[in-house]
Amino acid sequence: MNVEQYIAQIPVLISAYGIKIILALVIFFVGKWLAKTISKFIEGSMAKKSVDVTLNNFITNIIYYLILAFVIIAALSQVGIQTASLIAVLGAAGLAVGLALQGSLSNFAAGVMIILFKPCKTGDFVEAGGAMGTISEIGIFATILLTPDNKTIIVPNSNITGGNITNFSTQDERRVDLVVGVGYGSDIKQVKEVLAELVAADSRILTDKETMIAVSELADSSVNFVLRPWVKASDYWGVYFDLTEAVKVRFDELGIEIPFPQMDVHVTKSGE
Repeated sequence: MNVEQYIAQIPVLISAYGIKIILALVIFFVGKWLAKTISKFIEGSMAKKSVDVTLNNFITNIIYYLILAFVIIAALSQVGIQTASLIAVLGAAGLAVGLALQGSLSNFAAGVMIILFKPCKTGDFVEAGGAMGTISEIGIFATILLTPDNKTIIVPNSNITGGNITNFSTQDERRVDLVVGVGYGSDIKQVKEVLAELVAADSRILTDKETMIAVSELADSSVNFVLRPWVKASDYWGVYFDLTEAVKVRFDELGIEIPFPQMDVHVTKSGE
């Protein structure tokens, strides 16, 4: 076919494919605008519901590119390009990526659950995923904990949602649980009175809730008391340590015995 023949075919090609190309371009640009509009609407809706910014951006981008992919396929189909094989390739690629990243995807899903249902939030002191610390960041794939001794622990989100979550920060008040052991020769009434005096002397202990002081166990070498005062959550460790020290100091002053494990060793000299 010579040049003249090619030139003669141009009007035919334009009449045959021109309208399809124009329609494909219209589908692409309108679809792209629609994808952007829908993603912006979803982004605004999630922002009004105070969804985490990182999660908001991640979901918005996924929705935008998914819609854009369908738009491109629709535009190519309008031109006459067979897209069945392309869809199959994309599906196989998506499956391969999904299998390769199944651990990451489970962490992502767990991160979404944490952000949406909020069993814990940034700033809470928690025990979760085999670690304990203050949450400094909740990410899409992992949560970062800061321990009391200033170590950073990165816990995969699936580990957190896959087990129990103990949140120490949700309640304003906590109960301090102490076990105090005294010798069997001690006066139980006196021990209770001393413990009550120590509780009354600490202004951080709440007076609107009853402090339990009771005998909990007759152990092998001691009579064990439980001492359970209520305090503000922020005062928990201060009261715990100070009250433990105050018990030891006061018992020593009054001569109240605090038993400790002992072992008697008997040495027998064998005859020659």
